[in-house]
Amino acid sequence: MNYSVPFFMGNRVEGLDVPQPHTVIEPDLAPGSEMERMAVLYRHVADVVAADEDPVLYCGDCCAILGVIAGLQRKDIDPVLVFFDAHGDFNTWETTPSEFIGGMPLAMVTGRGDQTIVDACAIKPLADRDAYLVDGRDLDPEESEMLARSDVAIVPVSEISAAVPPDRPLYVHVDIDVVDPDEVPAVSYPAPGGPSAEAVAAAVAELEATGNVVAFSLTTWNPALEGAEPAAAAGQRIAAPFLG
Repeated sequence: MNYSVPFFMGNRVEGLDVPQPHTVIEPDLAPGSEMERMAVLYRHVADVVAADEDPVLYCGDCCAILGVIAGLQRKDIDPVLVFFDAHGDFNTWETTPSEFIGGMPLAMVTGRGDQTIVDACAIKPLADRDAYLVDGRDLDPEESEMLARSDVAIVPVSEISAAVPPDRPLYVHVDIDVVDPDEVPAVSYPAPGGPSAEAVAAAVAELEATGNVVAFSLTTWNPALEGAEPAAAAGQRIAAPFLG
């Protein structure tokens, strides 16, 4: 089933162009810090994923991977995370120059940094070797050093289908900003030099064709920015193998 998770850092956003039909995940979030609100939100995402055989989620930020992985683990699925993103999302409070929580989920899910959401969702952290960062090219200096010391693989889009294990369940997450911003301009943190939407769509289709994908999610464009329409079209092409 298709879902929309229209929140960015625990705050509701409007205007996401999500294919119909879909169900909106929008729990009541009590006042609190961004991290506390996101912990509640992603516990709800985990509930939904745990109850759905083939979840497809359009999300406002990449911290949604925490809820999806929590939901998969509740079903005794031990996934390999295939994480398409122009950024590493591997910062902690000690390494981040921006203090942006959205730059931390890959670190969090591998047991690093702030574990507020991880603990709230009862996630068993992924082993580094079970995380693949696809086309991570815009890395902060200390983040880059931490990735280099880890066992997280950084893989080009063209090589990811051959790189993943052939016999493990795969959770595929795509941040639309992995695509070159000349083609998909409506993203909040553009990183020049990325692959085309066609290349990302082809890689995602190859992963889907393995029959091993147990969940798919997409961090969407920013609907408030110019170029949202072509970004939505690119997202539709990339998600197409999972939209039925």
